[in-house]
Amino acid sequence: MSLESIKVTCEINGETLTLETGMVARQAHGAVIATLGETQVFSAAVTGSGRDDLDFFPLTVDYRENTEAAGKIPGGFFKREGRPTTKEILTMRMIDRSIRPLFPDGFKQEVQVMARVHGYDGMHNADILAMIASFAALHISEIPFEGALGAIRIGHLDDKLVVYPTDDRRRTESQLDLIVAGHQNGIVMVEAGAKEMLETEMLDALELAHETIKTICVAIDELREKAGKPKTVFVAPEPDAVLAEQVGKYSDRVKDALFTQGKHERDDAVRAVRKDCLAELTAGIEDRFDLKDRTKAVKNAFHDLEVALTRTCILDGKRVDGRASDEIREITILPNFVKRHHGSVLFTRGETQAIVSTTLGTPDDEAIIDGIDEEYRKSFYLHYNFPPYSVGETRRLMGPGRREIGHGMLAERALDSILPSKDVFPYTMRVVSEITESNGSSSMASVCGGCLSLMLAGVPLTQPVAGIAMGLVQEGDRTAILSDILGSEDHTGDMDFKVAGSGLGITALQMDIKVKSIDRALLEKALEQAREGRRYILRKMLEVVSSPSAEVADHAPRMENVMIPSDRIGFLIGPGGKNIKGLQEQFKVRVSVEDTGKVSVFGTNKELVKKCVETISGTCVMPEIGSRYTGTVKGIKDFGAFIEILPGVEGMCHISELDEGFVESVKDVVDMGDEVEVVVINVDDRGRIKLSRRQTMEVQEA
Repeated sequence: MSLESIKVTCEINGETLTLETGMVARQAHGAVIATLGETQVFSAAVTGSGRDDLDFFPLTVDYRENTEAAGKIPGGFFKREGRPTTKEILTMRMIDRSIRPLFPDGFKQEVQVMARVHGYDGMHNADILAMIASFAALHISEIPFEGALGAIRIGHLDDKLVVYPTDDRRRTESQLDLIVAGHQNGIVMVEAGAKEMLETEMLDALELAHETIKTICVAIDELREKAGKPKTVFVAPEPDAVLAEQVGKYSDRVKDALFTQGKHERDDAVRAVRKDCLAELTAGIEDRFDLKDRTKAVKNAFHDLEVALTRTCILDGKRVDGRASDEIREITILPNFVKRHHGSVLFTRGETQAIVSTTLGTPDDEAIIDGIDEEYRKSFYLHYNFPPYSVGETRRLMGPGRREIGHGMLAERALDSILPSKDVFPYTMRVVSEITESNGSSSMASVCGGCLSLMLAGVPLTQPVAGIAMGLVQEGDRTAILSDILGSEDHTGDMDFKVAGSGLGITALQMDIKVKSIDRALLEKALEQAREGRRYILRKMLEVVSSPSAEVADHAPRMENVMIPSDRIGFLIGPGGKNIKGLQEQFKVRVSVEDTGKVSVFGTNKELVKKCVETISGTCVMPEIGSRYTGTVKGIKDFGAFIEILPGVEGMCHISELDEGFVESVKDVVDMGDEVEVVVINVDDRGRIKLSRRQTMEVQEA
């Protein structure tokens, strides 16, 4: 069998995007390689047999950036890739969120999409190409999937929007990092971080993204025409109209239960109605297999009824907790909730609650991000935890899941743009959000709590930031936009979008759209309602914490900086780190040295920090000729005395420079431990210092 490649191309921002299939992974149901520049990403899609016993669609997405793609060997002992990195997990989530709504309702066959980076050129990020390759692999396969999808990244450079900015400028200069997935008729997924961008500018960026996506979709459709397989015909099971009518008799009782106040109380009330419904509609069935099938069918029909009634109530202007569509739940803020934290807050909004803390560290605590991208360091990171007790459940305890990684990164992006520069605040900052109660919008509670905890920790933020989760329900020409949505409203709605930002503009945006498309007017209205909600929340936050604390907490590291000549860095560190380790042990501090000669000293005792800085200054700043010091005699020889003029800095005072006139013995003038006034009379090219006591006496006599 010959290896023949089928290719299509399109142009993105003046560069050629190539999609090809037919040469690699021919046993997969769909396999595509996407190439832009010299970045090359492969993706394969495969489906398994159907599972009637499942109540969900078993879709799995995997994406990996193996380091050979960038000509690197993995670090660590084993020298091979381990668990997925944060970036890999976020890319998996973006692919999953984009494709999941476009499989037919009722489709339960297992689907796996696996993407791998084959080559990375350092300029064109592989995540977008992984999305495009995955969408194309599904489209050309026999797997039932609704149409071509495309993806693109939009940046903001030199005061204008840029399609697919190169990585070198995107990381350091771009005011926007927007990733959008969509089809010809609209967008389906949005992920963005921004530096306080106006809502109108964000809408312009979304429109530019969609126009570019249309071009990519044309290329993917062309690839299907050339290499696509006939789609498997999937016929969704017909709903049982008789059963739906029987379950529908409980509509009034379900509606009453839905308006029970309190999340768990509401769930209990609905569950009680469902129990009665099940008892009636399964009565008389004795065969256990028939009973199992009937029970499952009744539960599914009841769930559909509950969703339909919830949506109808929302469109009628009645939310289950009684709020207006733009009303925010009650907010309670308790600052410094945990006294030992450098900054902490208990943030509660309705039935969603988070304990959010900030810990300040030294530059040595920065996170080192290694992968196919150029290695870099992060001085700010946010970790989000979602324990099962927060929703009254039990589950197996493991490490953070993909959802926790995604929510944490969303909150991190929301706060990153309003942090001070390292020159102003050189601390490493770690924020941890522990969700203690959840009923919708826990990631946005993490944004609000994170902002407050940073302010309480003494971080001089440029602007306070808040976040809000919005929802949409749309039926025909009826539309309801909801502010601060509950978990049930997220589940039953047509769009979930989270907006974080300051009073000036948006800092983070995440959007998942379940309907076919939405127009700019609707998005504009939704973003404006989100802006008003965000400002309301900001006012509530500032009523409790009006500004950042003037100083860091007593038990947070104290910091002092000192500049030393770059050629003295090696001396400060010492062989094997001996000198710097000695300083840290002596003064109970952490010392961080940068290549520029900037030395930062951190410690909880302010006096010891200052003494350590003085010692470093004395050790590394070479005394100038003519400078006077009060020194301590540290050594006596026949030819003179060694005198410490600065911590760790000694000079030699020759016997002829100890006193006026002839000196027969050094000990006739000075002894060990004596403090004497000396002046620097010479510093040779090896840094050896010559001192004179005699010249200070001449000055005194004059």
